[in-house]
Amino acid sequence: MTTALRVPEELSARVPAEQRGKGLDRDAVRLLVSRGTEVSHHGFSELPSLLRAGDLLIVNTSPTLAAAVDGRIGHARVVVHFSTRGDDGRWAVEVRDPDGRGTTRARAGGPAGTEVRLPGGVRLVLEEPLTGRSPRLWWGRVSEPGGRVSEPGGQLSESGGQVSQPDRPGPDADVPSAEADVLGLLGRHGRPIRYSYTERDQPLSAYQTVFALPAADGAGSAEMPSAARPFTARLVAALVSRGVQFAPVTLHTGVASAEAHEPPYPERFTVPETSARLINAARAGDGRVVAVGTTAVRAVESATGADGVVRAAEGWTDLVVTPERGVRVVDGLLTGLHEPEASHLLMLEAVAGRAAIDRGYDAALRGRYLWHEFGDVHLILPEEAPHTEHCSSNCR
Repeated sequence: MTTALRVPEELSARVPAEQRGKGLDRDAVRLLVSRGTEVSHHGFSELPSLLRAGDLLIVNTSPTLAAAVDGRIGHARVVVHFSTRGDDGRWAVEVRDPDGRGTTRARAGGPAGTEVRLPGGVRLVLEEPLTGRSPRLWWGRVSEPGGRVSEPGGQLSESGGQVSQPDRPGPDADVPSAEADVLGLLGRHGRPIRYSYTERDQPLSAYQTVFALPAADGAGSAEMPSAARPFTARLVAALVSRGVQFAPVTLHTGVASAEAHEPPYPERFTVPETSARLINAARAGDGRVVAVGTTAVRAVESATGADGVVRAAEGWTDLVVTPERGVRVVDGLLTGLHEPEASHLLMLEAVAGRAAIDRGYDAALRGRYLWHEFGDVHLILPEEAPHTEHCSSNCR
């Protein structure tokens, strides 16, 4: 799905909301609410009044990594975006050119055998494209200064939506040395991935959500699960006081396709047993299940059977939610505003229908809402009146 809208450059959110004026907090963003084709305008702090007791929010607990690192290919300066850690210790990476303004621009990936010199004597060797569909992302193997490299093993699934169950380090397991070296490299020399529409670099804390939890194996997201960014501890407390529940899931997001708008590739996820029970209980009652972000949708829909029951699951998911596939468990979605060409719009259409998304985006543009990770947000709820339009995929 693409829309006919063009988003003017001035509607890109350049800095976080709390930096736009004295006394502002993260929740000082606007909230566009769609109920079918009906649209209303609110502040994000009004969210508790728009939800009701028994509603449930699915939130992504993945922390954001400082995933951008400077490097060199020969004499040329490059920036490496570390995207996704594979089961074999390799990393899916995107190599980009610096643009002279503190951000980057796209660069052709590869070829195989290309060596990128990174800080601290670390070397990254590109081995093969992540998929045959795009040369943008490559599998790369990292070597320590002494020359030791990560050991070969498995790789991501491309099984069309099926969940694989790779071997994973448990909470007490040691992270393999080459993997630990990458995480150490990011900790010492990395910075958050930043795109050209932003005004300046921000600390990593600006890219963490209130729901972020450190992973036992050090894993995290290359880019912030940004739909949850406007939540504050105060707002979460207000929602809990109203009777809204939270179901945590984890999906470690990879590097976005900022220029080409490619569909998402396989990502690692976890839906705990407790969260599965909470979601199923909400669906059995009168509550609405609202995912906070497209990552939360992908995670929970990957753990939902054809019978509409959510079961505990973890592994890799290559599920792409489209209108044809539909959604099985999600009633609503809280999300940012996406570029007109973004593949995420297919997921929004699966949740709400094409007419609702077109109407909402037209209202967002006319209302001068702000786009991107520091921008305003869009709450998509089901129509209040009974309807049957999407019962094949989204009705109980």
